[in-house]
Amino acid sequence: MVEFWDIYGLPTAIIVAKILAIVLPLLIAVAYLTLYERKVMALMQLRKGPNVVGFYGLLQPLADGAKLFFKETIVPSGANKFLFLFAPMLTFILSLIAWAVIPFDEGMVLSDLNVGVLYLFAISSLGVYGIVIAGWASNSRYPFLGALRSAAQMVSYEVSIGFVIITVLLCVGSLNLTDVVKSQDGEYGMFSWYFIPLFPMFIIFFISILAETNRHPFDLPEAEAELVAGYQTEYSSMAFALFFLGEYANMILMSAICVVLFLGGWLPPADIAPFNWIPGVVWFGIKIAILLFVFIWVRATLPRYRYDQLMRLGWKVFLPFSLIWVVLTAGFLIVFDMVPA
Repeated sequence: MVEFWDIYGLPTAIIVAKILAIVLPLLIAVAYLTLYERKVMALMQLRKGPNVVGFYGLLQPLADGAKLFFKETIVPSGANKFLFLFAPMLTFILSLIAWAVIPFDEGMVLSDLNVGVLYLFAISSLGVYGIVIAGWASNSRYPFLGALRSAAQMVSYEVSIGFVIITVLLCVGSLNLTDVVKSQDGEYGMFSWYFIPLFPMFIIFFISILAETNRHPFDLPEAEAELVAGYQTEYSSMAFALFFLGEYANMILMSAICVVLFLGGWLPPADIAPFNWIPGVVWFGIKIAILLFVFIWVRATLPRYRYDQLMRLGWKVFLPFSLIWVVLTAGFLIVFDMVPA
């Protein structure tokens, strides 16, 4: 029995504890990101936002969760019941399991894979399946059209995201996300981070993750004017809540990837006091919060794109520009003998 505990029980308990240490704060962050968004948009629009439930509205996410939890789950009579209920679960699960390779601080990562970037790329590519399955299983024209839109949109912008990541990997020489952060730890502090030498790719990456997460101004898969609410039209109760939470969890995940690739991960802006007194995981969270603020800022500011504009931007602007930048970056590294070992 002791041998079983030492070989199987204790390692399993440690892994479960690590998973809970990531998932539970993430779920709380997802819940309060909804409040953060509503408060920030309210300030931008000279409103108060949620301010009734709890002090300054701090209990509003709990009230929203309770409301959705106790509502009746309605499954359309013509829907494929298994796939209809499986789709939101798949979307939510995929938004969580990608965190396995995200380094929060030096040594603070669930699985420090040498191919962590490929793992993230694979998981993000699977995200479209939940939406496509939801649209098809609903057996309704509006969800189906929303699912088709989402599939085309996510595939289009994943190509640009791939070239952006390749550009960063050329500068790093590793697929390990911890190595990506350490390669930005230069003597110039934040001026050594990749968002400065690769600034155009940083902008392309950020705009592409807006499209990848179906956020404004690229939220065409759920455009109310044409598609009522798109792929989630027939969903209610906790099934709808899982889509809702999955979208916000993906926002946090994509912001975290952006921080790791371009903003130095857990590194402070300068390796001097008082910046280096603050733990790395706190700096990581602050950078994610700043990017999430920009997500919300864009939503409160810009009108929705037309679908042809969205596709033109992805295929005729971002794709050729990012491809050219990959070639220029590789050429620069070779000419100046800066290719990482």
